[in-house]
Amino acid sequence: QVHLVESGGGLVQPGGSLKLSCVASGSIFHVVAMGWYRQAPGKERELVASSNAGGGTNYADSAKGRFTISRLDGAKTVYLQMDNLQPEDTAVYYCNLRGYVTSSEWGDYWGQGTQVTVSS
Repeated sequence: QVHLVESGGGLVQPGGSLKLSCVASGSIFHVVAMGWYRQAPGKERELVASSNAGGGTNYADSAKGRFTISRLDGAKTVYLQMDNLQPEDTAVYYCNLRGYVTSSEWGDYWGQGTQVTVSS
């Protein structure tokens, strides 16, 4: 089993910053990518940022220039530094790990989510 535990969410004023953390544990044979998604009320879950095993990163247009994803591969940990947060960033943020649990079995694994609320 793969377990992802997120932390770092909370309430912040517009223009403020938060740093989300996610630690993966369990039977992980190989990590393909780790990333962050978010889901606002009444909306579909969407990619925020991802980081693949080769070091490449991918950001949603809404996150470019404001959010930074980083990883500690040895610790299977991923961070999301969020700056200049705006009310439209309010959502539940989910950590995602895509990887192999054996040499041939792979899947997408999710954390429980952490709430980020941007409000004055």
